Amino acid sequence: MQTIKPLNPPSFSCNILINPSKKNSITLPRREFPSLSPSRQSLSNLPEPKICPLNIDLPKLNPLQKVASLALDMLEKSVITKLEKIHKLNRTVDPEIQLQGNFAPVQECPVQHGLEITGKIPLNLKGVYVRNGANPLFDPINGHHLFDGDGMIHAVKLDPQNDNASYSCRFTQTNRFIQEAAMNRPIFPKPIGELHGHLGLVRLALFLARASLGLVDATKGTGTANAGLFFFNGRLLAMSEDDLPYCVCIKNDGELETNGRYNFNGQINDPLIAHPKVDPTTGEFYTLSYNVLKKPYLKFFKFDTCGNKSRDISISLRTPSVIHDFAITESHVIIPDYQVVFKLSEMLRGGSPVIHDPNKVSRFSVLSKEDHDESRIKWIEVPNCFCMHLWNAWEENHEESGDQIIVIIGSCISPSGSIFSGSDEPLKSELTEIRLNLKTGESTKRIIVSALNLEAGQINKTRLGRKTRYTFMAIAEPWPKCSGLAKVDLVTGNITKFLYGDERYGGEPYFVPSTKEGEEDEGYLISYVRDEKKEKSELIIINAKNMKQVALVKLPKRVPYGFHGTFVSSQDLCNQSSC
Repeated sequence: MQTIKPLNPPSFSCNILINPSKKNSITLPRREFPSLSPSRQSLSNLPEPKICPLNIDLPKLNPLQKVASLALDMLEKSVITKLEKIHKLNRTVDPEIQLQGNFAPVQECPVQHGLEITGKIPLNLKGVYVRNGANPLFDPINGHHLFDGDGMIHAVKLDPQNDNASYSCRFTQTNRFIQEAAMNRPIFPKPIGELHGHLGLVRLALFLARASLGLVDATKGTGTANAGLFFFNGRLLAMSEDDLPYCVCIKNDGELETNGRYNFNGQINDPLIAHPKVDPTTGEFYTLSYNVLKKPYLKFFKFDTCGNKSRDISISLRTPSVIHDFAITESHVIIPDYQVVFKLSEMLRGGSPVIHDPNKVSRFSVLSKEDHDESRIKWIEVPNCFCMHLWNAWEENHEESGDQIIVIIGSCISPSGSIFSGSDEPLKSELTEIRLNLKTGESTKRIIVSALNLEAGQINKTRLGRKTRYTFMAIAEPWPKCSGLAKVDLVTGNITKFLYGDERYGGEPYFVPSTKEGEEDEGYLISYVRDEKKEKSELIIINAKNMKQVALVKLPKRVPYGFHGTFVSSQDLCNQSSC
């Protein structure tokens, strides 16, 4: 393996947020990220971790490229960066806000064994809990949104028979990450934090200029792989909407290793959304791919259990819409088309490319799983609806008319679009039931739980697409922190809470069923928790039936708040495939 050294340092400095690597990897300077809050840990007093090797052949620049590179660097330093510094940032993209406290990035951590365990790990939790998150490698130059950081996976391997647990965390080595680490600075624009208004267009033009001159390679992807984690067909996939998935291998000792972008053996070349669905009966993998620049803006397809792809179904949209999630039932695929849209022309007016379109009405499409095109698709309007996540959906018949109804359970966010562009109104995320009447084309919307922000949730996925009674949600208060978990009875509306305690916050719970044949709520919830007062991180395990804690694993390093995770069983670990 080639030892990579960084290019000549640029004419401006950029703080890096991880420790230097050792042999067979890029040498990175040790610099401390500036303190943003009293609770933030200093990076300089942590032990130096081993960085997984970065295997890349950096381009050898010809004289013309060297001159062009210096000129573009000078333009960035003397003009663009100075203009960005005098531009006021709103809260949603201000790094001093978005990266404070336990939202601050951490260094990689090699496997740490023999962790202290309180309580007893349930015997069926033999495997690895992995959770994704955004962890910027570099100090942001300008704007930074919570969704913009480089993907980092935190893993806890559980061995209940031997009462043992281990922890590790690693960056997912995306094309973007590898090149920026090699160049020792951020090069790729942040899609939410930086691409706003005229200065966003300038920064995009700067990147395109570097790419056209061969100074950076954008052909192998520009994404961060920081949102979803999904295990399918023997592979753990790290996913985000802006790229193909990345395959991550879990080693026997709990170590993580990126095995590159995964195109399903050459069958796809388009980004996939971060929330695919697997039908628990057929094992088929359903997903979406969208394009904000050209039609078709949205495509739907699936893979069988062997990873063979179906034909694409193009979904006609008038404008490209923000679609982070969708739903499946036993017989249908439910795809939303919200009022939150991509409108790149807004940047010419000095605004954000992601906006709320007041002239558009949100709607949901209902497509049969057996359809081969969109000719029989049915669209039903659901006004004033924007759900980042849909937890489940199923079919049932109307009690009086017998009409077929699609029931959707999701968290409706208002004001819609505020999570991207900010708002003076407080953000609300309300657990909601949406009903679509396939005969009349009418819809209804009912808030299941009011006056409580519920996001980042789970159901028993062995019943995905079938009628379920329970959802397990993060209590997203004070937003965007999560102060506890809520088990919601969708029939009665009753809530059973598990609160983390004073100055203790967590994130999305992951539900692991005890058995496939057991009761719906028979299983365990797993989540990371941060005690901000004691400055300690933990993995907690909750009995989902009574919402009582059964075990706690003390972690050796700080685990920042993150996004989505999954549990990879010991059986799945044995069946891992190489990417």
